[in-house]
Amino acid sequence: MREALRYIVLAVALLVSMPLSAQQEVVVPTEEEILRNTLDTSSPYYYTNLMLKYRSGTESLTAEEYYYLYYGYYFSEEYRPFVENRAFDDLMDVMSGLNPDQPSIGILELIVERGVASLEADPFSPKVLNILAYAYGALGDSTREQLYFNHLNGILGAIDRSGTGLKEESPKHIIMFSHAYDLLASQGYSYNEARIISRTVEFIPLTAKSHDGIKGFYFDYSRIYSRKPENVAFKRDRTWQFNNLPPTEYK
Repeated sequence: MREALRYIVLAVALLVSMPLSAQQEVVVPTEEEILRNTLDTSSPYYYTNLMLKYRSGTESLTAEEYYYLYYGYYFSEEYRPFVENRAFDDLMDVMSGLNPDQPSIGILELIVERGVASLEADPFSPKVLNILAYAYGALGDSTREQLYFNHLNGILGAIDRSGTGLKEESPKHIIMFSHAYDLLASQGYSYNEARIISRTVEFIPLTAKSHDGIKGFYFDYSRIYSRKPENVAFKRDRTWQFNNLPPTEYK
């Protein structure tokens, strides 16, 4: 049910995210450059100010500001990609009972409450930003609807420009595993479960080859891996098997 909800809600909010075109510049995030700009109090990308601007919603953000917000979060003490997000689970439970054609005000207000709480653990979740844009729009709050819609497309744009995703050497960079799925869903792709390729890259195969021959997309999850608890292991599927060896585990 929750897998289906992703597509229902993304469709309701009318996402406009499009796949990276050949004309768009790829901006690969580099840790040194991002850290330098987000720690410098004189920089327009000083992280504390950026986050205040993002949360307040009183000013528009540029594509560069979304870029530094998203990838700068890696250096924040709040960045814990494996922490349990109970508010998100509660949000999905509420969404499972939503009637998109006739949503009640009570349900919409509950969605807003759980959605905002969910952003405390994952402030750049495309799925949650999308849900909040929809809920505020359904409540008649066009200002907040536009705010979350802008945040949604700003974050998706930052991820999309971080690599072509067409080969392992040019993956798109994510700070949460779910963000990769959300990007593909926003672009209308149907996909299967991700496969771990290496310590830094995963591959998400499409359920069917696209009209231009794309079989799937590569994503760099190295930032997530660097925050992995000791008791968590990632399994890598072998491209071929030898004597029925099990998948490689990265601990």
